[in-house]
Amino acid sequence: MRALVSELVNEKVVTRLVDRDEPKIDDGEVLIRARFSSLNYKDALAVTGKGKIFKGYPRIGGIDVSGEIVDSKAPDFDFQPGDEVIITGCNLGEVYDGGFAEYVKFKAESVIPLPPSLTMEEAMVFGTAGFTAALCFQRLIQNDQTPEKGSIVVTGASGGVGTFAVKFLSQSGFQVIAISSKRERYDFLKSLGADTVCDMSGLSLGDRPLENVKFGGAVDNVGGNTLARLSHHINIYGNIACVGLAESHEMNFSVMPLILRGVSLLGISSNNCPMQLRQNLWQWLATELKPKNLHSFVSETGTLSNVCNLAEKMLKRQTWGRILIRCES
Repeated sequence: MRALVSELVNEKVVTRLVDRDEPKIDDGEVLIRARFSSLNYKDALAVTGKGKIFKGYPRIGGIDVSGEIVDSKAPDFDFQPGDEVIITGCNLGEVYDGGFAEYVKFKAESVIPLPPSLTMEEAMVFGTAGFTAALCFQRLIQNDQTPEKGSIVVTGASGGVGTFAVKFLSQSGFQVIAISSKRERYDFLKSLGADTVCDMSGLSLGDRPLENVKFGGAVDNVGGNTLARLSHHINIYGNIACVGLAESHEMNFSVMPLILRGVSLLGISSNNCPMQLRQNLWQWLATELKPKNLHSFVSETGTLSNVCNLAEKMLKRQTWGRILIRCES
């Protein structure tokens, strides 16, 4: 099979497309003929070596995949050859070999049957980004975020998670302020339902621990000082779904919004999302949350041979939306 393998050579990550044997499955595992994967920010960091994502080498990257069951040694799970399935997160492409290959073996307990109203391609248009945006939305609703509390700011709105967050929120009745530095994507974000699109300067954020209330909540993809300053302006008992660190993983902020306005910071971890919630979210994505224009979220479709080039573009902020990867040669 063909696989995109990353190795550590003289302390540097080297990633190449190579031929290797199909993986042999052990008890409790299934073998999947991979059809589609996608390129996520974490994947880009991994295959370029610009982030410490892999937990060992050599490793095949790709934190999500859709495909068909070829074989199973998991009698406790009713997977049959030809069944269409999805994997996102669960340490795929980090601890275990991932979706950037023609065949993937994985523990059956983490494999999800493809919902009937999704194709394998559509599942990876959503991929980890769409799943993560759905998890953000679920956590906000679970913690009583309502349109009445005010508009929702989505930072990093032109990225994969951001674009889906804008769509899910807007189609559910929330006013959305989409933040992006990519002016060429403003019309697209407005077409997704964003009421306002601007860069960070357009928010006029203050630095005092408690500023005038401007927003009901936020989905934050950037972290750092942006996250801290957003918290100063969130309404009483509003929420911020914390999902990214494009600006910084560090944050220096006051607890005053949390203890005087009841603002909640909601941690979003799609990688280790509990299985029952994971299954529920995929059903939600396949039905109520599924946009009619799903394929408009795809900016590029690549193959295993150009994943590394696309990863470099992504890290230089030269991409937007979703990048679909075809796993077949």
